Amino acid sequence: MARTLSANTSSLELSPIGNCQVSGLIDETAGLVWGCVPRVDGDPVFCALLNGAKQDAGVWRFELEGQVSSSQYYERNTPILITRLEAEDGSAVEISDFSPRFERSGRMYRPVAYARVVRPVAGTPRMKVVMRPMRDYGAQLAETTNGTNHIRYLVGNQALRLSTDAPVGYVLEQRTYRVESDQHFFLGPDEPFSGNLRAELRTMEEMTRRYWRHWVRGLATPFEWQDEVIRAAITLKLCQYEETGAIVAALTTSMPEAPNSERNWDYRYCWIRDSYYTVQALNRLGALDVLEKYLAYLRNIVADAKGGQIQPLYSVMGVAELDETTAPHLAGYRGMGPVRKGNAAYKQVQHDCYGQIVLPTVQGFFDRRLLRMADDHDFQSLEQVGEMAWKMHDQPDAGLWEFRTRQEVHTYSAVMSWAACDRLANAAAELGKTDRSEFWRKRADTIRETVEEKAWVENGEGGHYGASFESEYLDASLLQLVELRFLKPDDPKFLSTFAQIEQDLRRGEHMLRYAAEDDFGLPETAFNICTFWLIEALHLAGRDEEARGLFCTMLGHRTKSGLLSEDMDFETGELWGNFPQTYSLVGIINCAELLSKSWNMIR
Repeated sequence: MARTLSANTSSLELSPIGNCQVSGLIDETAGLVWGCVPRVDGDPVFCALLNGAKQDAGVWRFELEGQVSSSQYYERNTPILITRLEAEDGSAVEISDFSPRFERSGRMYRPVAYARVVRPVAGTPRMKVVMRPMRDYGAQLAETTNGTNHIRYLVGNQALRLSTDAPVGYVLEQRTYRVESDQHFFLGPDEPFSGNLRAELRTMEEMTRRYWRHWVRGLATPFEWQDEVIRAAITLKLCQYEETGAIVAALTTSMPEAPNSERNWDYRYCWIRDSYYTVQALNRLGALDVLEKYLAYLRNIVADAKGGQIQPLYSVMGVAELDETTAPHLAGYRGMGPVRKGNAAYKQVQHDCYGQIVLPTVQGFFDRRLLRMADDHDFQSLEQVGEMAWKMHDQPDAGLWEFRTRQEVHTYSAVMSWAACDRLANAAAELGKTDRSEFWRKRADTIRETVEEKAWVENGEGGHYGASFESEYLDASLLQLVELRFLKPDDPKFLSTFAQIEQDLRRGEHMLRYAAEDDFGLPETAFNICTFWLIEALHLAGRDEEARGLFCTMLGHRTKSGLLSEDMDFETGELWGNFPQTYSLVGIINCAELLSKSWNMIR
């Protein structure tokens, strides 16, 4: 799809590239506007996305003289992005963007590097390279030194080296010049580039292409919506920091949930809450490589937990302290600050996290495909987490939605504690530990009785589960009671609760998390994963045609890159929040798998 160029304004029309070590977001005109080094939670050396009106700093773009339009697409089944820039005289270039990823010397080659190839494809294009990385969260431009065929950029305590066969002087001075042959750019570690740059980058591009296409071949995609699921799956993999296996909630920080709301959070961390849903999606796809590494990350979290105590989120390295500060030199997305680094939610009390870590980890006791299955030692460690779930199941917390100024006994947290005990009973039975299975089953039964007594609200509309033990308001997490196997789809209590959630929280084709006022006022946007939960609930209630229609509508809200952020304006459909959002990718995958027609349709 072609785009006519206008004044530079940040938007979420962004396309991720990456290699599970480093990632970047490319805008519609091939500008690298977001990219952190040496990993996703590092310093954003490319930060134009959050630099307000200063779009010429913290960016790497190619500007075609007389440029009038651009078009963009991913190469099939890869995260290799192709952008075509066209000028008013008919000249054009194509830019290929990727981060190298392939097996070499018996291991995965995934450097902290961005590779870009510019190819003249029409006329006699004249182009300018704007290369202005920054350091210390936008505090200043990176200092440079250069040689005959490279430029060094000093970013913090490290340096990046741009190796290129383009004229270095033109790049340094941002001068326009004729592009008469393919030009190659490799921004990576500060070390001499070995070999012929042109030949090596072309080889890297081909091997990266081959890696991703072979990876996609192993996915168990549904019959319908294959392209949509494949793009979501590739991006979900890009959100994994492969060294540890952690999967971050998003690649960005501080994209506001709504305009000028100050609901700006750093999502470049691994939320334990996301574990269950992410593993569920990976299971449905059969993406075992991502799944195994993620389970290993969770096992490390459990092993490091003191007395089984789990916090809501950790860094990709498993670091617990994520002190929240602001970056004063960055104005924010469209000037809507603050820009935050770190996330104070790590200090919050969120009791659902115990169930959230038990549910995915338990798979290791049952899944015969895994290279390393869980054992007795793993079970003993997990029991400590279960003890915390039991201890806290009826205690107040900040809840799933991370309220910062109030605590209640949230029903979702209590049900997650039930699920932790229930699944531990299943794991114990699988290991032949009959006494431990009975022990955890009794605890699960006790928690169920508590939830039924404390969370059920009688009213004139058939009654419903409340969002907490202390109140009668509703929230979208109650739609998960069937998914967690606490209720069956035809349970009258679920159907009644669902009906009242639709009445209170549904806004046409969107679903709110909750409608009650929170720490920042009334919610202004819908939460995309909640809309996917609505779609799942419609399916479970036998309303398949409505579910399919709503799912197709949600797919229509995706960016041109086929992705979604966290939030959406339920009146205009504009996307808000951090991007790309892991939760939303999971929603696409799970709903497609649930709603798709069978592969038997083609037989």
